[in-house]
Amino acid sequence: MMTDRLKDKVAIVTGGVAGIGLGITECFVREGAKVVVTANHNVKGGQAAETKFGADRVLFVQQDVATEDGWDKVIKETIAKFGKLDILVNNAGVGGDGTPIEKMSLDNWNQVMNINLTGNFLGVRAAINAMQETNHGHGSIINVSSVAGLVGLPMAPEYSASKGGTRMFSHAVALSLAQRGIDIRVNSVHPGWIDTNIIPDQARDAILKTIPAGHLGEPKDIGEICVYLGSEESKYANGAEFTVDGGVRA
Repeated sequence: MMTDRLKDKVAIVTGGVAGIGLGITECFVREGAKVVVTANHNVKGGQAAETKFGADRVLFVQQDVATEDGWDKVIKETIAKFGKLDILVNNAGVGGDGTPIEKMSLDNWNQVMNINLTGNFLGVRAAINAMQETNHGHGSIINVSSVAGLVGLPMAPEYSASKGGTRMFSHAVALSLAQRGIDIRVNSVHPGWIDTNIIPDQARDAILKTIPAGHLGEPKDIGEICVYLGSEESKYANGAEFTVDGGVRA
């Protein structure tokens, strides 16, 4: 197993204290990064992450990704603790609740959009400015979309819309930065079915039948692709989509 692929790098992982986000954090810490993890409600998970990895390696900041104040706080605490920002992983997100679109409330729609898409915009904006101010305008932004951002998810159209937005937002920002000579790369990662508590127990058997690999993914499967995208190994990967789904989209 390789180590030190992210040595001397500082990363922010939103929603980084459970599920896919914790898998990303574990891989980043293993590879030598200092990591700021955020969550809005799971404060116990954040404190547990600090304890598990050590306060010299991981800092927890409570954050609402859908607010400017939340991002101002995270960037300020990141720079105060670790001095710079190299990598942002926009991972925090919420799923749909299964409401048919014709019965969905505007509040439901807005909540998913605010966290999944507006949160990504606010994070990308904050990270670009921080990377320019503290890291010579160099860095990597990784937006965690979904296979549902590539193909429609019938039981959650609001989720698909938000994740499809993340995908195209990533493309557009990558082009904008590259064309202006700014050395910050932006890529999207599209997980398939990953073994987290988001998947209802009663749906597991049906979901497994749709996966050519025959099993769910693990959070670290997403963590490993994020290590690659956060490292200098991926210096020519920009504006691209990385699907990790056990063959579902093949």
